[in-house]
Amino acid sequence: MRVILLGPDGQLGSDIRWAHAQAERAFDLIPIRRSQLDVESPDALDQELGGIEFDVLVNCTGYHKTDEVEGNAARAFSVNAHAAGRLAKLCAEKGARFIHVSTDYVFGGDAKRATPLKEDDPVAPVNVYGASKAMGETLAQLAHDDVVVLRVASLFGVAGASGKGGNFVETILKRSRETGELTVVDDQTMSPTSTADVADILLRLLRERCPAGVYHAVNSGSATWFEFACEIVRQAGIDAEVTPCRSVDFPTIAMRPPYSALDNGKLARQLDRPQSWQDALSRHLQALEA
Repeated sequence: MRVILLGPDGQLGSDIRWAHAQAERAFDLIPIRRSQLDVESPDALDQELGGIEFDVLVNCTGYHKTDEVEGNAARAFSVNAHAAGRLAKLCAEKGARFIHVSTDYVFGGDAKRATPLKEDDPVAPVNVYGASKAMGETLAQLAHDDVVVLRVASLFGVAGASGKGGNFVETILKRSRETGELTVVDDQTMSPTSTADVADILLRLLRERCPAGVYHAVNSGSATWFEFACEIVRQAGIDAEVTPCRSVDFPTIAMRPPYSALDNGKLARQLDRPQSWQDALSRHLQALEA
């Protein structure tokens, strides 16, 4: 089996490559970088991928700088939506499976939500990034009947978040050590998730040839950003005070979902229940120290 990986140097792509290197080589993994392929160009996609034989295409690439995206909607929909549809069409023409990485940000419009969202809950994005990713899911599934959509959330990995200057865990570790005090929003609930665990999930779904469809590939449990920060500081053994605040106290260009925790029950039935985000965080902190 030949698997193409787009976005191989990002936070998730890096862990996919690492997990593949550590696992039994059940398939060949072929990374294709942004410097080799302009995903915003339909012609480039046809020319570069049309001449390659592959069985699966994994799409980890995307325009995910949430605040920046608000002022660049055209590019966001080009990369996150139309490119996804085009890639799915190419896979359909080759009889290949398309695995598309999406986000919990396709949700958020139900401000009164208090229970984790399932795969068949209606999407309701609250920002341009989420809207472009929601459209990408739709266009991909319209173009091909063998599409696996993996919705991930609040990712943290050793490689850091590509183009974002680190991830939330790195930010909390740095600021808590430097200042000894933090103020973190406590009215946004999500599913903290390790990219190492998502990579393992993806490889297992590949090997076991899971049914097409949408899966919530997140660690078990949910937290507010304040609760997440408190656990990071506690597990890292840092003497710092973490104070909760409201999101209105720290306004951002793009609105964030007040609730976007994901239910991973479907994934648990296909494989097994992913570990809790607290356990994943513990393993991540150990990896940072290694």
